Amino acid sequence: LLKIVLRKEKWSMLGKKYQESNSSGAPSSTQQCHRDTTITHLVFPVLYTLIFLLGLVLNSLAFWAFFQIPSTSTFIVYLKNILVSDFIMTLMLPLKILTDSGLGPWQLKAFVCRFSAVVFYNTMYISIVLLGLIAFDRFLKIVRPFGKFWVQNLTSAKILAGLVWLFFFVLSLPNMVLSNKKATPQSVKKCASLKNYFGLKWHEAVNYICQFIFWTVLILMFLFYIIIAKKVYESYIKTRKKNNKSEQRIKGKVFIIFTVFFLCFAPFHFSRVPYTLSQTTTHMDCRLQNQLFVAKESTLWLAATNVCMDPLIYMFLCKPFLEKVLCRRIKTFQKTVHTNPTTELDTRTSATES
Repeated sequence: LLKIVLRKEKWSMLGKKYQESNSSGAPSSTQQCHRDTTITHLVFPVLYTLIFLLGLVLNSLAFWAFFQIPSTSTFIVYLKNILVSDFIMTLMLPLKILTDSGLGPWQLKAFVCRFSAVVFYNTMYISIVLLGLIAFDRFLKIVRPFGKFWVQNLTSAKILAGLVWLFFFVLSLPNMVLSNKKATPQSVKKCASLKNYFGLKWHEAVNYICQFIFWTVLILMFLFYIIIAKKVYESYIKTRKKNNKSEQRIKGKVFIIFTVFFLCFAPFHFSRVPYTLSQTTTHMDCRLQNQLFVAKESTLWLAATNVCMDPLIYMFLCKPFLEKVLCRRIKTFQKTVHTNPTTELDTRTSATES
């Protein structure tokens, strides 16, 4: 009789666990893991606000300058596409700030999970591939300055940029469509909870595809810059005899692309695979899940700083862009001097130095 009672209690407990897992769409172990969002609620919204404000100013200035510059080279075509990608990414930040800080309604969090977060990641990877194309373009300019490959053709550059946008749009669309579970105040706390079975599998597959794309671009860029470094060194040996320091500086500036690329994106991709596994697998320690979440958010913020770092590439490597910005500053200075002649003596020196 005691055995029968114990067996009934055992089956009753199993039934309750099964109901809990079915009601949430996830195992009870996952349901019981409460995410520590203290850092994301307090620290990251402030940091993202700084990126948003700075990125908005820099990219608005870049828009003003670039769309007065004709697309006369492949380099400018790629830079303009990166600018559009960065600008869209910047506009997605206020939604993330509102939801992470808890200021927005839970319905906004559902919209972020289904749409704006997908667009955010989409534009980030578009920028990654375009930076890779720019590195390849600079590689060809330095290694084969007089050679003409089909990729150095203006039309080819426009087609390649268009294909990059199309590829990532097709790749990301199912992430929006398959996040079709009913949104509730509880389910929106984890974006993965809004995805159905196929949505989770597609999300996992897309993450691996994006990882492959990033590491492929990074390795290729690394190889390009090894060859570029060799050419720059050879050029340095030659120009040192001629004392041509300006040519050395121009060729040395190309390394800023790899520096920005690595600092912004590499840390995020080290942390993204384990974080994705924590979302798509049911057996993982709760504490480890929270640690991976914080690591992912920290490195994602670093990746988002790319919208402020890319203007450095425009400033250092794009002469027409620099000329447009400097012309605007000179005109502003002249207007100030004209309206207030007494300031001419004090400001002339600083204007010349800049």
